[in-house]
Amino acid sequence: VLMHVSESGAKLYSVRAATCRLASIETLRLFADLADEFAGGHLRWTSRNNVEFLLSEEKNIDPLIAKCNAEGYPVGGTGASITNIVHTQGWVHCHSAASDASGVVKSVMDDLFPYYNGEKTLPAKLRIAFACCLNMCGAVHCSDIAILAVHRKAPVVNHEILKAQCEIPNVVAS
Repeated sequence: VLMHVSESGAKLYSVRAATCRLASIETLRLFADLADEFAGGHLRWTSRNNVEFLLSEEKNIDPLIAKCNAEGYPVGGTGASITNIVHTQGWVHCHSAASDASGVVKSVMDDLFPYYNGEKTLPAKLRIAFACCLNMCGAVHCSDIAILAVHRKAPVVNHEILKAQCEIPNVVAS
C-alpha cells in the first residue's frame, strides 16, 4: 500500500493488486465493483499490468486487501519488492514470436511470488520483463532482468495467408 500526501496534507492511498495481462470482462467488472465499494470508483492500471485502487479513506484499506486476496488477486508489488513481470503476448497477437510468454512468466512469478506479497524482501525494487522475440516489444531494455526468446532458425512465412492472419504484417518484415 502506498500513501501519497499532498502539500495541503490530504492523503490518498494506493492499494496495488496483481492481475493477469489478459483480463476477462468478469475480471474487469470485479475490479470496477471493488473500486465502487472501497475507493469511490477510482482505479488505474500500472504499466506492469497491476491494478491500483485509489482510496481516500484509510479505513477501507484492510477490507479491500482482504477482498482482493479472497478473489485471487494478491496485494503487493510496492517498495523493495518485485512487480508484475511485463511481457509481450507471443502467439496470442504476433506471428513472428519465438515463444509464448504466459507459461514462462507464470513459472517465474510462481517462484518469486514471496518477493511480491512481502513475505520476503529485496534490497530494492526489481523489474523483470519477458520478450517473445528479438523485436523486444516486452520492454526488456528497461528492466533489471530480461528474459528473451530467440528463434533458432528463421520462421517460415506463408505469404499467401499472412495478410489475413497477422494483425500487423510489418512485424514479420522487421
